[in-house]
Amino acid sequence: MDPIHTIALTMGVAWASGINLYAAVFMLGYLGMTGNIELPPDLLVLSDPLVLAAAGFMYCVEFFADKAPGVDTGWDSIHTFIRIPAGAVLAAGAVGDVSQAAQLAAGLLGGTLAAGSHITKAGSRVLINASPEPFTNWTASVAEDLAVVAGLWAALHYPVLFLTLLALFIAMAIWLVPKIWRALRRLFRFIARLFGGPKDELPLPSPTPGQDRPAEIGHDKRQQP
Repeated sequence: MDPIHTIALTMGVAWASGINLYAAVFMLGYLGMTGNIELPPDLLVLSDPLVLAAAGFMYCVEFFADKAPGVDTGWDSIHTFIRIPAGAVLAAGAVGDVSQAAQLAAGLLGGTLAAGSHITKAGSRVLINASPEPFTNWTASVAEDLAVVAGLWAALHYPVLFLTLLALFIAMAIWLVPKIWRALRRLFRFIARLFGGPKDELPLPSPTPGQDRPAEIGHDKRQQP
């Protein structure tokens, strides 16, 4: 595999892992098992039937969980601790038989890219879930699945095109993530007010000068002989 294909596969598997890890693993493993692609030595394990069965089963679970509003947010939260490390490991394995320094660098870049795609996906889905109807959620989920398959296919067969599109995605994510964060903060503040968040207490009126409080007057009379 020439360097441009290696770079495209390394970045492609990391990017796809942040969106749908199980679809990425199953697709690479299936293509490797059927001889459509030649996997790097460290990724040959993906074509093992046991790995394919596990990835296929988990993809089916995610397919339905990712299309239920609210459930998809919980699923994404849990997979923050799965997709990002897996993206780093897969990126390190995709560079092939190279030095440990190159594998470590690929793992660092892959983990960062997986984190970026995961945050973009998870944050945008929280905002989409604010809509009462489920159709936008279903559309976004199907579009993400198709993007993973099409992106990996492009990385394997059209690496220059994929790297160009990946650069555009990174630029869009840099522009979009701060906006998603601000929108999430506004949404969480609205939810807090909706469920009766803490309110500022009004200060008690202070007595006019020269006028004692009634409780204090009664107390003074009791103290007189």
